[in-house]
Amino acid sequence: MLRFKSLGSGSSGNATLVEAAGLVPLRLLVDCGMGLKQLQGRLGQAGLRVEDIDAVFITHEHGDHIGCALALALRHRIPVWMSQGTHAAIGAPDFDGLLHRARDGKVIDLGGLQLTPFTVPHDAREPLQLSCTDGSAKLGILTDLGHATAHVMAHLKDCDALLLECNHDTDMLARSAYPLFLKRRVGGDYGHLSNSAAAAIAGALNHSRLKYLVAAHLSRQNNLPSMVQQLMADALSRDSDDIVVATPDSGTCWLRV
Repeated sequence: MLRFKSLGSGSSGNATLVEAAGLVPLRLLVDCGMGLKQLQGRLGQAGLRVEDIDAVFITHEHGDHIGCALALALRHRIPVWMSQGTHAAIGAPDFDGLLHRARDGKVIDLGGLQLTPFTVPHDAREPLQLSCTDGSAKLGILTDLGHATAHVMAHLKDCDALLLECNHDTDMLARSAYPLFLKRRVGGDYGHLSNSAAAAIAGALNHSRLKYLVAAHLSRQNNLPSMVQQLMADALSRDSDDIVVATPDSGTCWLRV
């Protein structure tokens, strides 16, 4: 049995808990883009402590994803996986033996949970997203990319749940007060997924197994949760109430697949 929970998603910080059930549950934290004290508070709301985290996976070096990773690892002796490029991009700090290299397509076996990282087009040094499975259910995590390649789509096949970036509405971004360079960065091929691009991804997936779609990384300025829910629902031929939106402040409830 697999369950997951966003602790918060947006430009102010991203973190997702993934738990594989068992005699002793195994818990993975995907990104920890917030301060250590804030992370402890969010974990407490989820009914957990920092000491309950068995491993951390960092997708890329941007502050809203890397956050307190180094302090968390060193203070609580938690192993961390990230790409060589991500490690270099944060200045190659010493993780005191806790750092493990993640690479595109190389399965990371944590025992009761297997992770498969895959490369994505994003303006970071060596960004990775990932799928997670306990052998029976599969969760895809896909945030922070400008567009979906065939490689990305291949890794999302047969997901039982998907946490998917729905960053911005194209028209709202164009009309926003963002400077031109930022509009081009966010809306570019190595920026963030628009609602329409995310809907195209959702629509192309095998829907027969997809129990949950969680819309994540919504822009506060250039998006609306209700707009996202309707677009994703249309793409999946479901009711808009079936689409879960991860908020910046509280993420989502626990979702079980």
